[in-house]
Amino acid sequence: MDFSLSNNADLPDIGTLQVNVLSQRNYIPITNATVTIQNTQPGERNILEQILTDSSGQTETVSLPAPPLEYSLTPESSMPYTEYNLTVSAPGYETVYLTGAQILPDVKAIQDIHMIPLPENEEEVTEDIDIAAHTLYAEYPPKIPEAEIKTVPETGEIVLNRVVIPEYIVVHDGLPNDASAPNYYVTYKDYIKNVACNEIYATWPESSIYANILAIMSFTLNRVYTEWYRNRFYNFTITSSTAYDQKWVYGRNIYSNIDYLVDTVFANYLSRPGIQQPLLASYCDGIRVNCSGLSQWGSKYLGDEGYDAIDILRYYYGNDIYINTSQAISGVPSSYPGYELTIGSSGQKVYQLQEQLNRISRNYPAIPRITPDGIYGERTAEAVRTFQSIFDLPATGVTDYPTWYTISDVFVGVTRIAEPE
Repeated sequence: MDFSLSNNADLPDIGTLQVNVLSQRNYIPITNATVTIQNTQPGERNILEQILTDSSGQTETVSLPAPPLEYSLTPESSMPYTEYNLTVSAPGYETVYLTGAQILPDVKAIQDIHMIPLPENEEEVTEDIDIAAHTLYAEYPPKIPEAEIKTVPETGEIVLNRVVIPEYIVVHDGLPNDASAPNYYVTYKDYIKNVACNEIYATWPESSIYANILAIMSFTLNRVYTEWYRNRFYNFTITSSTAYDQKWVYGRNIYSNIDYLVDTVFANYLSRPGIQQPLLASYCDGIRVNCSGLSQWGSKYLGDEGYDAIDILRYYYGNDIYINTSQAISGVPSSYPGYELTIGSSGQKVYQLQEQLNRISRNYPAIPRITPDGIYGERTAEAVRTFQSIFDLPATGVTDYPTWYTISDVFVGVTRIAEPE
């Protein structure tokens, strides 16, 4: 069934979209960028919304028609999301044309747009981004089977002596031997969020989403830990090919619930007893393709039946599987203190938090300035609450694990002199 926005009776449900417009240098917001939202029906390029970004580079949250919720809850042949086109423009930046932003019903889509500054006196340039169809809807090559634990040859394949959460993943956007395919530097969490939004639907039960995220993270960290492609003389960490790795799509939107879940558990991965190496956790849709690992649709149905994430994972990978946590996280100024910071907290960690928020507020002026004194008072809680609202975290004013590391990520982003090339 094809959906046309000229007849909203065909689109009985509603999804929402927020667009965040940033300079190509991470986390620097662009104020008063114009965002135009259109439908994708041929010959019907209707402008549905045209809005400006605020001082945090964000648009208001827009409601948009979406297909029935049940389309994403069963392996239907009908497209379970609606596609929209975005045009984003701002003085001094390349205009971005994005085709195919995917809006699911009942969940908030977040579309980050990273705009490239124009050199002085250069005429208008555009960037075209075309979002590929979801892996559960379109046909993609099935994963080539691999062992879940990599053996170590005599020459020594594994060079890392511990599991480290990397700051960046280098994604090769094509087959491993395609030298013409570009490489993209992507932060680890952004990579995991992108893959999860390509591989499963955000409308699924939370335990099913969590189980799939853990499988995705474990697969990724196995590639990092074994330096799988580097040891084959490639200059990247992982590919975007479903035949070799996981589906990653440059520029695609993510969903707020997946965004938050990844922020909450990003240092986790799957292990077996006595084995340090993260599990290369294979998975497949379980309908068109079967494999020895997790069935994506099967995990959804187990979530419906009340299974929690670890029980879903043990159903597919065996009862000896467990969730491990890396203590080494690259690229952050300081590790989480191990407990929540809230009103009444004090000490060096609070002082560091206050200094980071003050630096971030130079680029995000909605965040109130604080006098760094190492004491977590009402003013600090308000600054944290505002930060949480901007970055789609629960606005509690309490610095929990996902808030601490999101503040750290943004601080690193706004203070970074130059991004990797």
